[in-house]
Amino acid sequence: MNLSDARPVSCPPITWPKEGVSRVPYQVYTDPELYAAEQEQLFRGEIWQFLGFDIEVPKVGDFKTAWIGDTPVILVRSSEDGFSALVNRCAHRGATLCFEPQGHRREFSCVYHNWSYSLTGELKSVAFHRGVHGVGGMPKDFNFGDHDLRRLRVETLCGLVFATFSDTVAPLQNYLGEKMCAHLRRVFARPVRILGSYSQMLNNNWKLYMENVKDSYHASLLHLFLTTFKLNRLSMQGGLTLDESGGHHISFSKMSTDLAGGTDYESGRLRAQQDDFRLRDPRLLGSWPEFDDGITHAIQSLFPNMVVQQIQNAFAVRVLVPRGVERCELFWTLFGFAEDTPEQHRTRLRLANLVGPAGLISMEDGIVGNFVQRAIGERPTGKAVLEMGGRTVESQESRVSEASVRGFWQCYRRHMGL
Repeated sequence: MNLSDARPVSCPPITWPKEGVSRVPYQVYTDPELYAAEQEQLFRGEIWQFLGFDIEVPKVGDFKTAWIGDTPVILVRSSEDGFSALVNRCAHRGATLCFEPQGHRREFSCVYHNWSYSLTGELKSVAFHRGVHGVGGMPKDFNFGDHDLRRLRVETLCGLVFATFSDTVAPLQNYLGEKMCAHLRRVFARPVRILGSYSQMLNNNWKLYMENVKDSYHASLLHLFLTTFKLNRLSMQGGLTLDESGGHHISFSKMSTDLAGGTDYESGRLRAQQDDFRLRDPRLLGSWPEFDDGITHAIQSLFPNMVVQQIQNAFAVRVLVPRGVERCELFWTLFGFAEDTPEQHRTRLRLANLVGPAGLISMEDGIVGNFVQRAIGERPTGKAVLEMGGRTVESQESRVSEASVRGFWQCYRRHMGL
């Protein structure tokens, strides 16, 4: 099937504005039929989805549960050097197999009727499949091999484990492209140390959060903490890198290019900063040069719902899970590196206060999507305007741009046939 020519049967008849990706109809954030079509075309479609770090399941039998869209999934270390991704749903009556976030199993057994599966998803036993005293049981032609768990394709890159429902999507590195893989290798060049994880509920359509991630234009307007304490300003050297599809992007900046006094922010020519604010404990923003390239702030998004974050020395992977048309859940995994000194470890933990549900920066990102959702209503008319930085989808030297947001919609429309 050619994704650019096809409309899924369940996809509602949305007419995209004639201006193309520089306009977005508000209907895409509220339509339940479109939400259902997204589950099939995006999350269970021709796309690779991040499931976790390989170090989260270090031993054979270790597993973690995750979500791909609204489908529950188990990521398990099924061999010394291999992983399996299985739909977390018994093939018998559809019951959940694993409830805990992480654990260890020799096999997966359903609590409902005790059907049991291997670590690679093969059905191994059915309780009373021969009946009792020769009475009852499964038919003689019952074939165990016809009732395995749904298995997904799995590939890894830099210690990150991805899975897909598709048998035909290109291999992971081809799907991501050279630019995106290069940035992942930059961040994950060293063995990772997990610092912690949490999630937060967002009361808005999932696409509004992903737009916000790709929108570097808002950074110094919505996030006054960034500009006040000189963490990320639009006057810093930086830019936007997009892949050919437009769906993946990297926004980056270099703090050292705006540290001197007399910049446009200090002179008042650019908004925004609050001169009357000071940190009682300056150690909160202590940092050191992490990479030789001088980049201190980098946000990478991988279509449709994964984010790799660097804010100075604070690193995280974020995964967004839709929970309905107007709700989504954002999962955070904060990490450092195994080689970190005790002081570097403490610095990363302090900088972690910048992000998360109550983060000094990320708090605003958690609510601004709801500002849009509540304003457009349940049956909206009208469309958003995305013309900052032009109307094209391309890499740019300026971050005063919505090119990455336009790129998201270009990729989205291709996969959804809109």
